[in-house]
Amino acid sequence: MRRTYLLWGTAAAGLAVDQVTKAIAAATVEGRPPVDLFGGAVQLTVFRNSGAAGSFAPHATLIFTAIAAVALAFIARVAPAVRSTGWAVALGLIFAGAGGNLADRLFRTPGLGRGAVLDFIRVGHGGIFNLADQCVTAGAILIVLQAFRGVPLRSAATPAVGSG
Repeated sequence: MRRTYLLWGTAAAGLAVDQVTKAIAAATVEGRPPVDLFGGAVQLTVFRNSGAAGSFAPHATLIFTAIAAVALAFIARVAPAVRSTGWAVALGLIFAGAGGNLADRLFRTPGLGRGAVLDFIRVGHGGIFNLADQCVTAGAILIVLQAFRGVPLRSAATPAVGSG
């Protein structure tokens, strides 16, 4: 039960930080010249991304919306069975990231299910991203680490979700 609270707490915190920073970026950076931080190593500039990372497949917004919804449903389904702190944090981060970008796709311009994700952070000469993207990346890294360590998603005594 404690791990479930950790998963949902991580998800809620990540989602809140993502949405607050996007709102601040939209209100203070969008439509203005980029803001250089750390001697230009980091730049704040708003980009509306209808595709996936790096603007991949910009006309597949509905597909990415559906993928995010499926990921969120899967995590919600397995959450009660999670018995590992690492898995709880990893799935919470992925839920936060997928949820943050899904919220953009659902509620930002041009409309329901077709909205563009608000990206606003550029490091060096790389692509522009947001904190939801970083949550997904960190969650994926934690999942790989859990897999390499052989840590199961749920304990052997926990029945598979949906069985029984």
